[in-house]
Amino acid sequence: MGIREQMRKGTTTVIVLNLLAEMDRPMYGYEIIQELETRSQGYFQFKEGLIYPRLHEMERQGLLRAEWQGEEGSRRRKFYAITDAGRRRLEKELQGWEAFTRHVDQLLGVESQA
Repeated sequence: MGIREQMRKGTTTVIVLNLLAEMDRPMYGYEIIQELETRSQGYFQFKEGLIYPRLHEMERQGLLRAEWQGEEGSRRRKFYAITDAGRRRLEKELQGWEAFTRHVDQLLGVESQA
């Protein structure tokens, strides 16, 4: 597994929480996948087999709330929204990410953009 795949898998939770916080509206799974690919300019391709289990896990953890929407007999979609607990987790994860990337940059001799 390459570095891109490892980073994608390791950051999926914080990336999804951040997207839902920024969009400030519920989104369904495929819409989340498409938006993440667009925002990364195709660099990250999030497969359904990665995103959906992660969404379900975040829902179980109380980071997201989910609601089925759509009329009976038509295509129903499960929409996800970030909860207050999800926002707190996002804030904590972003602080950790900043510290992590700063130290990795130091180890690699990369100039900080800050």
